[in-house]
Amino acid sequence: MGDINGCFIPKDDLGEEDRALLARFPGPFLSWFRENARDLPWRRDRTPYHVWLSEIMLQQTRAEAVKGYYLRFLQALPDIRALAAAPEELVLKLWEGLGYYRRAQNLHKAAKLIVDELGGVFPSAYEGIRDLPGVGAYTAGAIASICFGLPKPAVDGNVLRVTARILDSDAVADGPAFRRQVSGAWEAVMRDAAAYAGFEAGDFNQSLMEIGATLCLPKGVLRCGQCPAGASCRGRLSGRAELLPVRKGKRARRVEERTVFILLKSAGISQPEDIRLALCRRGDEGLLAGMWELPNVEGWLEPNEAIARAVAWGAVPAALEQVRERVHLFTHVEWRMRGYMIRCARDEGAPEGKPGKDLVWISRDEYRAAYPLPTAFRQFLSEMSASETSAVL
Repeated sequence: MGDINGCFIPKDDLGEEDRALLARFPGPFLSWFRENARDLPWRRDRTPYHVWLSEIMLQQTRAEAVKGYYLRFLQALPDIRALAAAPEELVLKLWEGLGYYRRAQNLHKAAKLIVDELGGVFPSAYEGIRDLPGVGAYTAGAIASICFGLPKPAVDGNVLRVTARILDSDAVADGPAFRRQVSGAWEAVMRDAAAYAGFEAGDFNQSLMEIGATLCLPKGVLRCGQCPAGASCRGRLSGRAELLPVRKGKRARRVEERTVFILLKSAGISQPEDIRLALCRRGDEGLLAGMWELPNVEGWLEPNEAIARAVAWGAVPAALEQVRERVHLFTHVEWRMRGYMIRCARDEGAPEGKPGKDLVWISRDEYRAAYPLPTAFRQFLSEMSASETSAVL
C-alpha cells in the first residue's frame, strides 16, 4: 500500500511472495483440467465465433442453462455472416429467456462490424477483440487465449474467488483494485509459463474458471481435497477459505410496482390459432431497451382502473378473467407485478393502439417465430392453463 499526503492508496500489483506463489500453479492446474474438465459443447473446438458466442452467453448465467441456447443459436445462425445478416428480432428470439438482452444486441452489432469492416474475419489481436461492442477485458482474454493462444488472463468471479483463497487475501474481491492486481499477476505468470512446452494459455484460463465452478465453490462445502492448489493454498491452511473472498456490501434493489396486461381477443372463429395477444415495444433506452413486452404501467391498478386503461389503448374489454401477482428480480431493480388477463371483444373498427401504447395483436405462430418476450412477462403466460395459453405458447 502507498500513502500520499495521508491518503490510503491501493497498490497496483501483488507482492513478490504472492506472485511467486501463483507461479507454482500452471503445471498442476493444466494437468488437473485436462483430466477433469466438464464436457461442454463450446469446448469441442476453438472456432472464434463459437468461443465468443459461448462467453457472451455465459456472462452472469450458469453453464447448464446456456447449453441448449448455445446449440439452438448455432443451428439457426451457424457463423458470423449469418448472425450479421439476421434481423434483430430473430437474434433476440433465440436469446429469449436467457436474460440480459443487451448482450445479444451487442453480439449482433459486433457481428455486423466484423462483416462490414473486417471482411468477416474475427480479430486475432487482443486489442481488436477488446474493441468489439459488448466485449470487456474478461471476454477478450478468454477469446484471445483459447482461440489464439495469447497469454492474456480471463478474470471472472470464479478466478477472483480462487485467487483470493489461494492468497488468503482480505482485499475486496469485487473491487477494481483487486481485479487489476489479479489480472496483472496472472498475466505475468502466463507470459513466463509460455516459454515451457505444453503450456496452453486457453486451457490455463479455463482451468482457473473450472476450479472455481466445480471445486472452489462460492457457497456450500468446498472440495479442497480435490483441488490442485493442494497444500499451497493459504486460505485452506489458515482455515479461512470459506470466509473468502471479502465482498463489498450489495446495493439494495429498488422496488417498482407495475400492472401488467394480458389482453386477448378473437380474430375470427374461436379456435386457438384465431386468438391474438397484445404486445407493445419498450423504448430504446433503459431496462430491457427495445424489447417486446406485455402492455404495462407503473403502479398497481385496481380492476376498474385496469379496464379503463385497456379501453384507453383501443381494446374492447369483455371480461376480466384472472389476476396474478408475480415478482421478477433484475440486478438492481425488483419488479412487483399485478397481472390482469382480460378477454377483449372482437372489434375490427377499434384502433390497434391509443395514446401511451402502440399495441400489436399477434397470433400464436407469430409469437413463436418472431416476438421475443423477456422472462418477466413470459411468466404470466407460462403459468396459465393450457387452454388459456393455447393462443400464444
